[in-house]
Amino acid sequence: MYRPTKLDTLPADPTLDEVRLFLPPFIADEAVFDGWTPAARDAAASAQGLEPGLAQLAFDQGPMDMIEAWISHIDAQMIEAFPPERIASMKIRERITALVAFRFEAVAHQREALRRATAILALPSNLGRAAKLSWRTADLMWRLAGDTATDYNHYSKRMILSGVYGSTLMAFLDDESPDFADTHAFLARRIENVMQFEKAKAKWTKGGESLSLTRFLGRLRYPAR
Repeated sequence: MYRPTKLDTLPADPTLDEVRLFLPPFIADEAVFDGWTPAARDAAASAQGLEPGLAQLAFDQGPMDMIEAWISHIDAQMIEAFPPERIASMKIRERITALVAFRFEAVAHQREALRRATAILALPSNLGRAAKLSWRTADLMWRLAGDTATDYNHYSKRMILSGVYGSTLMAFLDDESPDFADTHAFLARRIENVMQFEKAKAKWTKGGESLSLTRFLGRLRYPAR
């Protein structure tokens, strides 16, 4: 299982890997104002008593390096927040809903950094890497939720969850409701869509027919709100 890690304190003489684990949330704080730029990276490093030159070496491939490291940090927070004993007490729908919701709640104070990161991920030159990150996130959530499928369902579940996560992210970025109530309601509707799809898939598969996964993902991405 993919298990990202994070570093809560920085050693006196850190390695580049330790810098990559420690600095991303602080870069995100700066990215709220400066975007995912060298200025944000260097400001975060200086604020944490780190030489900006070392931070430059740690994130030498630019914004995507910083954004991917930040996503890994959120992954690590999610793993800590959902130990097996917490997950065990939930139904599958509750598990997926809680995991997706956690990712937005964890960055609510850095929403502008997320907006800027989303714009960078959407650049044509970054689409391949962005797709891998989306898949990785969906895979991690399903594994935390206890999924052990290895057949076609392994892939379809992750594709569908990527669609749910992506569409909910867009709703979250534009949500001005108290405590992001509109985002939570939007997520609940998307999860209900998934449950309906799973029921229909089971019915059609039993009858020897199949549903269009591509059409369903399109409806998740551009749903009626």
